Amino acid sequence: QVRLVESGGGLVQPGGSLRLSCAASGSSFSFNVMGWYRQAPGAQRELVASIATGGTTNYADSLKGRFTISRDNATNTVYLQMNSLKPDVTAVYYCYALVWGFYWGQGTQVTVSS
Repeated sequence: QVRLVESGGGLVQPGGSLRLSCAASGSSFSFNVMGWYRQAPGAQRELVASIATGGTTNYADSLKGRFTISRDNATNTVYLQMNSLKPDVTAVYYCYALVWGFYWGQGTQVTVSS
C-alpha cells in the first residue's frame, strides 16, 4: 500500500526558510510524478509544484523563483525548499504522488507569522 510521510512544516518568521520533505513507499513501480499542493483556510487546494522522475518541474506562477522542488529517486523522497517566506504562503501543504493512482500525504502545516 502506498504511503506518503511528510515532515518539515512549522512556524517561521517572515523572510525565513523551510524545507518540506515527503517520503513515499509501498510501490514496486517508480513514482512517475511527485509534488505538493497547499490549502489555505477558506480556499481550494491548489498545486504548488511537481516534479517528474526525469526531473521536469512545474510551478504555480505565483511561486516561481520563491520555491524549489527536488527529488531523490533512490529514496522516493520529494523536497520543497521555501525561501523568503511571506505570510501569504501560510497553508497546509500536502504531498502527492502518481503511480497507477493518485495518493496524498496527511498534510503538514506551514505558518509564516511574526
